[in-house]
Amino acid sequence: MKIAAIYSRKSKITGKGESIINQIELCKHECNHLEIEKFIIYEDEGFSGKNIKRPQFQKMLIDAREKKFHVLICYRLDRISRNISDFTTLINELDSLHISFISVNEQFDTSTPMGRAMMYIASVFAQLERETIGERVRDNMLELAKSGRWLGGQTPLGYESRKLSYLDGDFREKSMYTLSPIKKELDVVKIIYDKYLQYKSISQVFIFIFKKNIKTKNGADFNKKRIQLILRNPLYVRANEAVMNHLQLIGMNVMGKANDKQGIITYNKSKGARIKRDITEWIAAISKHEGIIDAFNWLKVQQILDDNKNKAPRLGTSAAALLTGILKCSKCGKSMIVKHGHISATTNKKIQYYVCSTKDYSKGERCNNPNVRVDELEKVVIDNLKNITISRNILLEELNKIKCELSKTNLVQSEIESLSSQINIKQDQIDILVNQLSLDNEISKYIRPQIYKLGIELEKLSVKYKDLASTSYKFKNNNPIVDKFLNSSNSFSSIMDILDFNNKRLLINNIVNSIYWDGARGIVKIKTLN
Repeated sequence: MKIAAIYSRKSKITGKGESIINQIELCKHECNHLEIEKFIIYEDEGFSGKNIKRPQFQKMLIDAREKKFHVLICYRLDRISRNISDFTTLINELDSLHISFISVNEQFDTSTPMGRAMMYIASVFAQLERETIGERVRDNMLELAKSGRWLGGQTPLGYESRKLSYLDGDFREKSMYTLSPIKKELDVVKIIYDKYLQYKSISQVFIFIFKKNIKTKNGADFNKKRIQLILRNPLYVRANEAVMNHLQLIGMNVMGKANDKQGIITYNKSKGARIKRDITEWIAAISKHEGIIDAFNWLKVQQILDDNKNKAPRLGTSAAALLTGILKCSKCGKSMIVKHGHISATTNKKIQYYVCSTKDYSKGERCNNPNVRVDELEKVVIDNLKNITISRNILLEELNKIKCELSKTNLVQSEIESLSSQINIKQDQIDILVNQLSLDNEISKYIRPQIYKLGIELEKLSVKYKDLASTSYKFKNNNPIVDKFLNSSNSFSSIMDILDFNNKRLLINNIVNSIYWDGARGIVKIKTLN
């Protein structure tokens, strides 16, 4: 019996456009026309067509490789993908699996030579449409950037968002937002720049800020990353032509005329909350707010940051220890870090100490909780944990979590095989596109960039393949260790005796809620999950 796969996709979960239900019904009608009685439905709603990272699409690929259907039907070509590379990769893989593809709207059927030729041409224009939409969005962003307005989001240190009303060309009231200065916060920004020019070190600036108990806009302690972002931000500079040239040189798209007074707002830096765009997509525009850092000093700061970045990395003085990340100071509640002390006369090795991070950064001005030797505290903690009856269910649950994590080796191996297949498909795809270069010149203009793009994708797949192969080896080496302590006695004591450092640390972190060190009284407080 012939089985069809019906795939439907919609970018947004709304009632507009071709709904998932309508797409499926049209595909079912096509199945009836082809006298196909059995079908499998895959639905992705709320996912873009720019890539194939969609849950039901990926499930469909797995089912295709397992030969669960014979033909793939979709309502329209761009429901599969608006990316030529992804689309041709899919069609080539389906072809290798002897699965035909049918688009209801365009009436493409890959079982015929003409259908395949027309489908490739249509996929070029589907991507062209997507890229045209992207250009329109970018053009709109450029128009907004010309106004130097604040487009929203979390306001930076030193400013607040203020609404302004104005009349447009038709005398209609409009509103826009600008950045209004907060003197107290801008004073902090000035301190950060002054101290960096003095110390030429973000770490030293951080220590200074921490000792002075200077806080962020939200009342939290600064960290080194936040300080670096402030130093890199052109928002604070009184921009001149040299600043604009610098931003253009590092890849930004610059707009507006500098006047040694206004600051700069950067737009289009990220997609969503987590994905950062390439700097070549950023837009830097002269803003309506005034800067506070002289252009010469701001550029000098950028030069120092670049010079420090290019220096050889400094070897850390701290070391990993069993309780790192879970041990807290009982006096201030901050994490305790590991620091090297003097060399032991008996072992000829440096003795390590747990030190309160607040005490270390503030040089004892904000906390004075006494230090404790790493080896002595860890022995006390482990001995106490051995004497505590850990719930058998909790212990087995945590051990099985580790086992489950390490069992990913099968999934990793499966992905390795999939990558190998993708690499072969990409190479075949490049060969096909190279052959198509002899076609019409207009089509060749779109194919050549795709060959270049495929080459980059092929290189990335090869790197990922090597990384996964290394990960698989690590998992295989660790599995026997986990099996050993899962098959041992269920007591914490017996398990701790057979674990290596990494697994011992992992287990402690999974069964201990918190550990606090009170150096004044010499007391360690341990709270387990049960």
